[in-house]
Amino acid sequence: MFRPLTPSSIRAPFARYSHGLEVPPGYRLVFCSGQLGVAPDESVPDDAGEQAELCFRNIGAVLGEAGMTLANVVRIDAFVSGREHLRPYMAARDKAVGDPPPASTLMIVSGFARPEFKVEVEVIAAGPA
Repeated sequence: MFRPLTPSSIRAPFARYSHGLEVPPGYRLVFCSGQLGVAPDESVPDDAGEQAELCFRNIGAVLGEAGMTLANVVRIDAFVSGREHLRPYMAARDKAVGDPPPASTLMIVSGFARPEFKVEVEVIAAGPA
């Protein structure tokens, strides 16, 4: 479905992501706003990995409204509020996404709108028209 773009002329990805993905002609795109690790009942787990899992569950629900799943994700932009949250986030990401893995950027930021949030994830997904 998607063609990973990993040129041999540049360093291989640092983790499980693709440098780029080619989306075939005729696909539609869904742009998902950043999702936080907050449950419908407003609870926020303290653990960054659990927050990341909630982020991906929330993204899955948004994509479901468009008839897509996490397998349709072609790009991830993720933000964590500390270096210690990198590994738990990446573990959740690696469980959530399929093959080939999406293009991905992960940034450390100084914080979010509420201090209990440690992770935010936004995606672009593509699916047949």
